[in-house]
Amino acid sequence: MNLLDLIISPAFAEGEAATISGSGLGDLVPLVLLFVVFYFLLIRPQQKRAKEHKILLTALKKGDEIVTNGGVIGVVKSVDESFAMLEIANGVIIKVQKQGINQKMPKGSANI
Repeated sequence: MNLLDLIISPAFAEGEAATISGSGLGDLVPLVLLFVVFYFLLIRPQQKRAKEHKILLTALKKGDEIVTNGGVIGVVKSVDESFAMLEIANGVIIKVQKQGINQKMPKGSANI
C-alpha cells in the first residue's frame, strides 16, 4: 500500500463482465427531454425574434426613426427591396442594408 491508495481507493476488476440493462427506449427518454428543453429555451425564442425582425423590415417606411446594428440612429428617407437610405445628420444620408436595421425608435428620438 502506498500513499496514493490512502487518498484514492484503488479500483479492482470484477470477475464477470457487466451486463447492459434496460431497454433502448429507456435510454432514449433523457435525449428526448434534452431536445425539448433546448427547443423551448433556445430554438423557439430565436424563431420568434427572427419573425418579429422580418415584420419590422417589411413595415419599414419613410419617416421612421430606426437604430442600426452598429448603433447609428437615423430617419428613413427611402426604402427599396434590400436597402434603406437614412439621414443621420442634417444633409448626411447613408445607405444601409435592411438586414442591418435593429429596431424602430419612438417618434422624436432622433434629434436631427
